[in-house]
Amino acid sequence: MEKLALKEKIGYALGDTAANIAWRSLTTFLLVFYTDVFGITAAAAGVLLLVARLSDGGLDIVVGMLADRTNSKNGKFRPWILWSALPLGILMALTFTTPNFSYTGKLMYAYFTYILLMFVYTANNIPYSALMGVMTSSHQDRTSLSSYRFAGAYLGGIITQGFLIYLVMFLGNGNKNLGYQYAMYLFAALLVVFLLITYFTTNERVLPATDQQTNIGKDIKDLVTNRPWLILLIIGFLFVTYNSIKQGITVIYFERYLNNVPLTAYYMVALLVVSMIAALVTTPLAGYFGKKNLFIYVILFSVLTNGALYFCSPTNIAPIFTLGILSEFGAGIMPVLFFAMLGDAADYSEWKNNRRATGLFYSAGTFAMKFGGGVAGAIIGFVLTAYHYNGMDPNSIQGAIPGIKLLMSWIPGIFGIIGVGVLTFYPLTRNRLDQIELDLKARKL
Repeated sequence: MEKLALKEKIGYALGDTAANIAWRSLTTFLLVFYTDVFGITAAAAGVLLLVARLSDGGLDIVVGMLADRTNSKNGKFRPWILWSALPLGILMALTFTTPNFSYTGKLMYAYFTYILLMFVYTANNIPYSALMGVMTSSHQDRTSLSSYRFAGAYLGGIITQGFLIYLVMFLGNGNKNLGYQYAMYLFAALLVVFLLITYFTTNERVLPATDQQTNIGKDIKDLVTNRPWLILLIIGFLFVTYNSIKQGITVIYFERYLNNVPLTAYYMVALLVVSMIAALVTTPLAGYFGKKNLFIYVILFSVLTNGALYFCSPTNIAPIFTLGILSEFGAGIMPVLFFAMLGDAADYSEWKNNRRATGLFYSAGTFAMKFGGGVAGAIIGFVLTAYHYNGMDPNSIQGAIPGIKLLMSWIPGIFGIIGVGVLTFYPLTRNRLDQIELDLKARKL
């Protein structure tokens, strides 16, 4: 077993920097872009986000199985990162482009570009996530790699959430349509460069047994009978929905409730900096508490501190930042644990069934992210509609403030609390993972 070098961990992490330039742009800015710039109603935008995220649900499994069956001199998963890099960047730019169509034409254009973007994102992100499961056979080193990955992910968030608002104002010179378009051209180019760095700096080391036969039926059976994976699938949906509601309402919260748009970027950057810190300290914390227990603790901590935002007035800037930062420390640890635990579930399947399908198991990650993000977008859209929010009509804003406050605080917390209950049934303890790792090494020897 080769211990991962720092260069390889950083190279892998930049792949999620790229993914989060795309993902954070979508979860944080796309809804407000559709409603306040493109002119689509909140309800229509909410339905669009949900339909688009669900439209390629089966594609996650297909890409996972195809990646597992890819055999090239460059590995199973790395070639997919290379193939999808440029199309992902192009579609990111097109999604935030605003052609002068009729309302129906705009809606059709939005559906077409966003659904196609989700297809390519799937083809990129499932193999990227699965790559983490085959770079090392150590579940502890995999947790460390996951920490680096999400430090890179949060760096992508800082780039997007910290600079996009200012780039829109600067590049558009008062024209938000052009501002978003030009800013996304820049982000798309950066995204492609980071993905290429990941491709050229990583290696695949954990391979299926040489005598393993291709059998889709057995792979699917192993997947649906794998209790840890099934629990993680639910957990992934819940924590992504929790985080996506918080992220998706932030811009509207600061613009409509605090009446301070520039402060939004400072808030989001502050949260992402603490998320990077949280990702880097996850490995020692997981070593002390165990992944399962740490996951439960950080969800509870994040939900309670985030819920307290409901009681803040528009002038309570310091408390809003403090509570947001505390909540984000817990939220920043969640994806680190989740993707490390997906690798553990793949190890468990190999230990139990003598078969390995890493890509298929990691398909849970992107499926949960897309499904949870789609549900979050729909919830935001529906709640805003229930409070008669119309981003193109300033007169509707004041009546929607209670809904905006709930979306920023207690509504996402519902999903976090459910997640705590589901996590209690997760069976892979630290001692069991140590034994599985030893058994798998012994078999290969």
